[in-house]
Amino acid sequence: MAVETTDHPAVEHPAIDTEARQLLVELVSIPSVSGEETAAAEALAAFFEAHDREVWIDDIGNVRAPGDDTVLLTSHIDTVPGDIPVEIEDGDDGPELWGRGSVDATGSLVAMAIAAVETGASFVGVVGEESTSRGAWYLTDHREPPELIINGEPSGWDGITLGYRGLLEGTYVAASESGHHSRPDLNAIQHAMSWWDRVEAIFEPDEWVPVFEQVTTKPVDIEGGVSVDGLSMESTMEFQLRVPPERTPDEVRELSDAELEIGTVNWTESIPPVMTNPRTELARVFRAAIRAGGGDPRLLRKTGTSDMNVFATEWNCEMVSYGPGDSSLDHTPNEHLPLDAFDNAIDVLIDVCERCGVDDAATSADGETTPDTEAAQ
Repeated sequence: MAVETTDHPAVEHPAIDTEARQLLVELVSIPSVSGEETAAAEALAAFFEAHDREVWIDDIGNVRAPGDDTVLLTSHIDTVPGDIPVEIEDGDDGPELWGRGSVDATGSLVAMAIAAVETGASFVGVVGEESTSRGAWYLTDHREPPELIINGEPSGWDGITLGYRGLLEGTYVAASESGHHSRPDLNAIQHAMSWWDRVEAIFEPDEWVPVFEQVTTKPVDIEGGVSVDGLSMESTMEFQLRVPPERTPDEVRELSDAELEIGTVNWTESIPPVMTNPRTELARVFRAAIRAGGGDPRLLRKTGTSDMNVFATEWNCEMVSYGPGDSSLDHTPNEHLPLDAFDNAIDVLIDVCERCGVDDAATSADGETTPDTEAAQ
């Protein structure tokens, strides 16, 4: 049974000739910026309902479709902001779908939804990955861990992501007396700049060390100037520090705090890094499935952070991240997904689930929380 699609012109393109590609176009066509995922979540849930799968949207907004918990297929519904026209273009490797989320990570989300329906594997579409990972944190609090987790993020259909750096987020705040700009005393804005210069010096990049193995520093927003009452200068800077597996968030935070002379830092987010073993059974099965599909498996480490960090922190089970698309296109104006690669990823996911022993006769997972019991937890 084909899912009801939107009236977007891209659906009428000759390349959109399968249910999977129709669902992909539909979900990419629905804006789903973090915090505004409801419409996309409802469309995703409708797909599972059309295939007679138990499904519901939980209290945080995740789409839950329990099945055989041997494998949990999970990816995120939300995207970053950015208005990219949804259209099909001819690329070097055949037709490509352009649009925000096509790579990060609606392509992975839809590939997993199709694989879940085909195999009976458990599925969750989570919300908020691009902001606070609120959907993933909620999930780990409201269900038991599955046996295996496949987290949906772009790795290329022939790639497997084994590791991500951790994340520290914080806000620096300082204030100083107002005065004439000709005075030599440092003001609040200069204090912020001075502290940040010292933090960057601690974690100075080393061109001989892979980025994945280094701490990287990034200011993401800064404001400053005279206060509303005109009596002081103020500065506020939001920043991120990416943490490699060789360090802990606590260690990086302590080193940064030690450089603080003026002002305060409010640490708002701390997510540990994750690095899984390439010799796990799940990684081995993925390599076999990729080879069976004609690919040469690649093992990846990502310099960013994902919901896999959350799952690894809370659940002790084998996991990898996997999905179609070139992750260098994440969050860019050029985000697009080759449709053949999308199809290949679906085949790999189905093969992996079958090799892992997923039973399509399973109707619900022992570890999954039903809507009736969720509120009681």
